[in-house]
Amino acid sequence: MKEIGEELREKREGMGLSLEEAASDINYKASQLQAIEEGNFKDFKDKFLLKTIIVDYAKYLGLETEDIIDEFNDFVFESTSKIPLNEIAKASKKLEKMDSNKIASPYTNTETNRKSYLKYIIIGLLAILFVCASIFIINMIVDSRNDNSNFDVGYIERVNL
Repeated sequence: MKEIGEELREKREGMGLSLEEAASDINYKASQLQAIEEGNFKDFKDKFLLKTIIVDYAKYLGLETEDIIDEFNDFVFESTSKIPLNEIAKASKKLEKMDSNKIASPYTNTETNRKSYLKYIIIGLLAILFVCASIFIINMIVDSRNDNSNFDVGYIERVNL
């Protein structure tokens, strides 16, 4: 990784630029660019910020950024691949435990969705049954009134004869 810093420093010096001028032009601190040129990458807690600064600095200096990005990614892979496997296993178990303790959303839990669908189906069927029963009862009442009124009219006509 120190090679990236050396390449950036050599290019900057070859262009006759001071560290302060370069930092001012790309809106970073001179101390950040100096840390990169010296290979002090532990000064950066955020690897994404470090990568962004390196890419911006390389573009500013007119260097090919693809090669620098590849070299940076190799460095990050090498530094992160040194994590012991048992630490990775512990972290995975911790994540699984955290996931199992989470409260599931009713929108993502399929069992809850099935129960709620069943509830809506039953309510819908009961509503349809109620409407049908109401229509049937209303028809019975209307029919019985029609039958009674016809009977009364017929009876009145016979009586008047």
